[in-house]
Amino acid sequence: MVSLTQLWLPILLSAVAVFLVSSIVHMALKYHNSDFRRLPNEDEVLAALGRHDIPVGEYMFPHMTGGSGGNPMKDPVLIEKWNRGPAGIMTVMPKGMRPLGGFLAQWFVYSLVCSLFAAYLASRALPVGAEGSEVFRFTATVAFLAYGLALVHDSIWYGRLWSTTLKNLFDSLLYGVTTAAVFVWLWPK
Repeated sequence: MVSLTQLWLPILLSAVAVFLVSSIVHMALKYHNSDFRRLPNEDEVLAALGRHDIPVGEYMFPHMTGGSGGNPMKDPVLIEKWNRGPAGIMTVMPKGMRPLGGFLAQWFVYSLVCSLFAAYLASRALPVGAEGSEVFRFTATVAFLAYGLALVHDSIWYGRLWSTTLKNLFDSLLYGVTTAAVFVWLWPK
C-alpha cells in the first residue's frame, strides 16, 4: 500500500496540469462558446427582470407548489402555466462583474480535491511499484468520475442541453487522462 503523503507531488502537479488543460479547452478551443444562448430581446428581458430586484439564487418557473392533495402535477393552474410557457430554471448571480481570480482559485482547489480522491483510492488499491497501466486505469477512472459523471443529472432533471453535457463529459475525460498521466509519471517505485 502507498502512503497518501507519498503522493503529494502527483496530487499537486495533476491539479496544475488539469488547470492548464482546462485553460486551453476554454480559451483556445472554444467549443464551449455555444453552451449558452443569448436571450431574444435581451435588453427588454433584463429590464423586466431588473424591475423585480430578484435576490441571488436559483429559481424554477412556473414553481411546483400547490395542487390537489399536495400534488402540484395535478394543479390545473400550474398545468396551464406550464402549457402556456415559458418554463425554465434560472440562476440569478450578484450584480456587477465578478473577478475571474476567485473562480479560478475555486477551480484549482476543486482540481486538488479530485486529485486527492484519485490518490486516496489508488493508494488503497495499488502497491508501490504498480504497473503504469494499472495506475493509469485506476486514477483516470476515479478522476473522470470526480469531474464528470455527476453532470449528467443536469440534463436529466434540469433541461441542460445534452450537447453541453457531452462536451463537459469530454472535458472530464481529458482531465481524467491528464490526472492519470501525472500519477503514472510520479507513482512511487
